[in-house]
Amino acid sequence: MNSGIDLQGSFIETLQSLGLPHEIAKTIWLPLPLLLMIIGATVGVLVVVWLERKISAAAQQRVGPEYAGPLGVLQPVADGLKLVFKEDVVPAKTDPWLFTLGPALVVIPVFLSYLIVPFGQNLVITDLNVGIFLWISLSSIAPIGLLMSGYSSNNKYALLGGLRAAAQSISYEIPLALAVLAIAMMSNSLSTIDIVEQQSGYGILGWNIWRQPIGFLIFWISALAECERLPFDLPEAEEELVAGYQTEYSGMKFGLFYVGSYVNLVLSALIVSILYLGGWEFPIPLDKLANWLSIDPNTPWLQLITASLGIIMTLVKTYALVFIAVLLRWTLPRVRIDQLLNFGWKFLLPVALVNLLLTAALKLAFPFAFGG
Repeated sequence: MNSGIDLQGSFIETLQSLGLPHEIAKTIWLPLPLLLMIIGATVGVLVVVWLERKISAAAQQRVGPEYAGPLGVLQPVADGLKLVFKEDVVPAKTDPWLFTLGPALVVIPVFLSYLIVPFGQNLVITDLNVGIFLWISLSSIAPIGLLMSGYSSNNKYALLGGLRAAAQSISYEIPLALAVLAIAMMSNSLSTIDIVEQQSGYGILGWNIWRQPIGFLIFWISALAECERLPFDLPEAEEELVAGYQTEYSGMKFGLFYVGSYVNLVLSALIVSILYLGGWEFPIPLDKLANWLSIDPNTPWLQLITASLGIIMTLVKTYALVFIAVLLRWTLPRVRIDQLLNFGWKFLLPVALVNLLLTAALKLAFPFAFGG
């Protein structure tokens, strides 16, 4: 079943019906997906910040934010405004260009990664043949920004924090890429749309989490380390390196690091739902359900319901993973830097390699189940 709506085609046809030429209608459409992506990611960050404060308050048996808006829903907005109006202090003898570019290099690649995230068959800004590879490439830029921020701060604690953040990111980038490679091998594609379609047809039983349970755990652990979530939030371990690479930052530049971290957390949860939890797919195969009820799959109202359910399912899976990430923060103790590096290089990397080789063997032995 074609479960998506062609947003671009519908938008251009609507403008053409109002009398605009096709070229002008297409030109108007071009910036809209990027604008929608930025607005959606920003709203997602505000929701996650509010959820984290509420869930952490519940875990500690306290109330949490409640005065700014109903149930404190405007508290993240108030926090953001406070950061915007705070003074931007640049320490003496810093490199002003690198000091400014560092936070930007951390945030911009994460926002750009949303370009390849699908919410339905046609509900994606860019369906690239190398979509998941583009996400891994963009996520490799963030360590450069962290290292740049620490180096340019003219502060030995910030420099050590930047080095530590870069080492952590590189340590977990390789197991994460190997876990993604196993999924790409089963899907015979690097397109996020193809990866979700490969899991469709059998409902919840067709999701990759059943065929790649080890890969799922490797990916989720590595993603938490990439997002610097507890128990892997060592770059800003206060008692050791003051505040790591963020030590000399203030105002909105300081806020950009947190925005990047939260946007990356939501993005990682979205990628997990795409790679392992069927993306926009419903637990029950809707095309088979429509056939049983003798409904034409191409019926417009059914297409609309299917597309809406796809968006809802993607968001439900994503925020369930975010909920787990928040609970982990208030459940597990922080590891030491040597434990973190040993776990990444001596455990996750070998296990990810074995998982990749095992997937290749299963693909040859059982091609009908592992995408032969």
